Amino acid sequence: MQNASLTARIEAELTERLNEVQRAAVLHDRGPLLIVAGAGSGKTRVITHRIAYLARIRNVRPWNICAVTFTNKAAGEMRERLGGLLGPMGGNVFVRTFHSLGLYVLSRHPELAGLKSGFTIIDQAAQISLLKRLLKDKRIDPARLSAQAVANVINRLRDDYVSPAEPGARRDPFAAEMAEIYTEYARRLRSANSLDFADLLYETVRIFHQHPEVLEHYQNLWQYLMIDEYQDTNRVQYLLGRLVAQARENIMVVGDDDQSIYSWRGADISNILSFNRDYPSATVLRLEENYRSTPVILRAASSIIANNKERHAKTLFTRRAEGEPARLAVYEDETDEAASVVSRIQSLHSQGVSYRDCAIFYRTNAQSRVFEKALREQGLPYVLVGDIRFYERKEIKDLIAYLSVIINPADELALERIINAPARGVGETGFAK
Repeated sequence: MQNASLTARIEAELTERLNEVQRAAVLHDRGPLLIVAGAGSGKTRVITHRIAYLARIRNVRPWNICAVTFTNKAAGEMRERLGGLLGPMGGNVFVRTFHSLGLYVLSRHPELAGLKSGFTIIDQAAQISLLKRLLKDKRIDPARLSAQAVANVINRLRDDYVSPAEPGARRDPFAAEMAEIYTEYARRLRSANSLDFADLLYETVRIFHQHPEVLEHYQNLWQYLMIDEYQDTNRVQYLLGRLVAQARENIMVVGDDDQSIYSWRGADISNILSFNRDYPSATVLRLEENYRSTPVILRAASSIIANNKERHAKTLFTRRAEGEPARLAVYEDETDEAASVVSRIQSLHSQGVSYRDCAIFYRTNAQSRVFEKALREQGLPYVLVGDIRFYERKEIKDLIAYLSVIINPADELALERIINAPARGVGETGFAK
């Protein structure tokens, strides 16, 4: 046990650069906590400093703390900050993405998901390939029902934690057909000792529901649960957090309903809006001081988002200088827009701004073409970020398929990919044999 003066000094170090609300969040040691964190309000700092506070002041063992986020980048940043706050001890905190957390559980209990050790996780392309073969075997016209459409339905059902056996999956002929396809798809996946991406969470939650002793083990392991970007959680992610936290209710969720933009892929904003209903004793804190934007940007954004009907009320403010006025531009078409953006970059460059300090953000990859064309026509150098990701390249996927077959000989999808890479003249009949 450390003495009182040392404890006070450590607590001061952890909270000295925090504002009043951030400090209250960090010092919250037990019970449910909802942090409504406006954009740029320092939520990652709050999460990491609270973990450090629990470990260094409240003597919570690091491996009993679980922090879950959505991207590997966010998880990596969190681990890096914890390393600075906790030293080597920070490596013992369980910081994962949702899907990585699911993989952690399934790799320790594969038999409960109908798998053997060394199972494979198929990617989207392999999922489409499997569904194409399945639809072909069932003699379903791809013009009527494409593999991509089926994949979208199955993935959404998994995200909503709906099994094909549920009556709700058979309300009409189309749903009944989809349930039949879904059932056969799951059977073929298991036959290949494989999971798809959505399976990682669906099967984990199913195991927790059906095997209380397994759930109890992880409830005892992850005694403090923190979930970032809670406004983006779907049904199965919500259930995962609810199940793990229900024994002690030491759950902290951080999010902003104003930043919920992923309903099209299953995110359910009601998860954050109804947190108080799930946890009536919850403390609610609002991080409203923005450290990123100027007042003019905050006013413009707030005036728009205030029209949303379902939201936690908040008023963002900043201590930064006023900044340049916001500009609104309306264009006739995408070509006109691209020309204007490139012209603006040229104007900035003539004032001494480096090209490397300019960035163009767009909503979908399809929009990059018109901007690239405009940049090339004006002779401006550019770098396209996120064009073809490393693991999406053919040669990398082929190599991974070879390794998958070595580790998991039942992986027919990987075998199908590399049976003729390089060409060996193996046709459908030979492959079937």
